[in-house]
Amino acid sequence: MIDREEIKQELIRIAGAERVTADEMMSGHTTFRIGGPADFFVTPRDVDSLRGVLQFVRGHEIPHFILGNGSNLLVSDEGYRGVVIRIGNGFDELAAEGTGIRAGAGVLLSQIAAAARGAELTGMEFASGIPGSLGGAVVMNAGAYGGELKDIVRSVTVMTEEGEVLVIGRPDMDFGYRTSIVKKKHWTVLAADLLLQEGDPAAIDARMNELREARTSKQPLNYPSAGSTFKRPEGYFAGKLIMDSGLAGCRVGGAAVSAKHCGFVVNEGGATASDVYRLIRKVRRVVYEKYGVMLEPEVKFVGNFPDLNA
Repeated sequence: MIDREEIKQELIRIAGAERVTADEMMSGHTTFRIGGPADFFVTPRDVDSLRGVLQFVRGHEIPHFILGNGSNLLVSDEGYRGVVIRIGNGFDELAAEGTGIRAGAGVLLSQIAAAARGAELTGMEFASGIPGSLGGAVVMNAGAYGGELKDIVRSVTVMTEEGEVLVIGRPDMDFGYRTSIVKKKHWTVLAADLLLQEGDPAAIDARMNELREARTSKQPLNYPSAGSTFKRPEGYFAGKLIMDSGLAGCRVGGAAVSAKHCGFVVNEGGATASDVYRLIRKVRRVVYEKYGVMLEPEVKFVGNFPDLNA
């Protein structure tokens, strides 16, 4: 069994000392602003470095997960006993050519939307306010206001579990509601090519402003959160079910169901992962008792949490 110091030294050998930290607080890497320390936090500098890190942790069966912008994660208060691999700088290429945009997995959707606007390209406006990075957005087929990543993806460059780099065209991405072939096969997104359309700058600006105002007026952007806490149940809206169940403003510790938009669980100050987790369980239980609908979290739980269905 490889020990902690051996893990650290091998990660440093592969990625470089400046890209490896121990006991990194995950609260600084999630939009919830919650999460205890990860044993090791690595930011690979390029594809070869990423491949080396993944082969090492998988070869030694060391727990690990891939992190983007941390916009859909709840990390436990105890943190993560393993290696967090951050796809960030090193995967931040961003270039527009014709009606296409090539972007690395670590680039924020808001940055890509701004680049599209600068190139007078339309089709990316829906994603301008989604807080995630491109890699995570592709994995989950992120969407908002009637648009989804599948609408604009031309191809995705991925790394398989064996370390092979593949380019997957949109027809083979198997996009669905908050899923894709990347998620199903546990691949890692490296980059994506997006196909947009020529647009009128004034119209693009108007649409982005319209969506910004809609988010500001309807979503609790003044509190840390992971965005929509629950997936949309077929035939329903999660937020309305929660509101109609009388749960608006319901609190556990520092976590609360937003009265502004009941689909959001927010950190109103000092919330722990346990607070959020217990509130999510309560919301699921009450909604199921009242409407017979079991809400499925859109948030990913990382670290040690009890069985949500227990």
